[in-house]
Amino acid sequence: MDLFLHRRADHRRRCRGPVDQKGIGMSEPILKGRGLIKRYGRVTALDRCDFDLMPGEILAVIGDNGAGKSTLIKAISGAVTPEEGEIWMNGKKVHFTSPSDAREAGIETVYQTLAMSPALSIADNMFMGREIRKPGIMGKVFRQLDRPAMEKFARQKLSDLGLMTIQNINQAVETLSGGQRQGVAVARAAAFGSKVIILDEPTAALGVKESRRVLELIQDVKSRGIPIILISHNMPHVFEVADRIHIHRLGRRLCVINPKDYTMSDAVAFMTGAKEPPTEELAA
Repeated sequence: MDLFLHRRADHRRRCRGPVDQKGIGMSEPILKGRGLIKRYGRVTALDRCDFDLMPGEILAVIGDNGAGKSTLIKAISGAVTPEEGEIWMNGKKVHFTSPSDAREAGIETVYQTLAMSPALSIADNMFMGREIRKPGIMGKVFRQLDRPAMEKFARQKLSDLGLMTIQNINQAVETLSGGQRQGVAVARAAAFGSKVIILDEPTAALGVKESRRVLELIQDVKSRGIPIILISHNMPHVFEVADRIHIHRLGRRLCVINPKDYTMSDAVAFMTGAKEPPTEELAA
């Protein structure tokens, strides 16, 4: 019996993250949600949902279609406002009424559609909505853009993530390959997402080679200490890069598992209801 309890406690520790010698968590979530509720008419998209993102981790969010994971991410990124519940960031309660509120708090989101203007240049897309103005009267009064500064910054951010195949920072985004466009979107998020980056299906429309490069970009961003929320249906990618996996079902967090302890088949069974999650993970 003692051996069983010891294994159970050890399994719980591995699922909940690092602990100190007293068994107390070494770090608090950088971003968390508690009791989030969001309804669309008679449909409850979020049903008292909880969420935790630990510092420096890649947290994958998976779930069947209609499970509510997109609504959860929209609530965290300010795209929708929960009717009930609380969102905390760095130990302080926050209330986002728009995506701009979340961006100001350091949360950047790369949507599946990438949210870029194809006809504009790479530099223009990276600075859309936060352009750099020229110093002095030319910028304050005449609102002229400081294009050399914007181009230099954009080039630096692309170089930081190893996107050296893009030669001309002023070329239109529509001339780039799918992988390059995704790379620009990730670079934009990494440039301005000082606290958290959310990636919504980043490899959904990409080929094998381009998907590989995006996964490398995700690892590069993580190495800089920025935590990432990854929403994906691609189980091999999830199990390759995720530190923990948040499984969403019927509008709430079903469980959080460690990909080292479970298989892809287990994860799919949990999220579809074909298999009950172990009790240790229910409160993880």
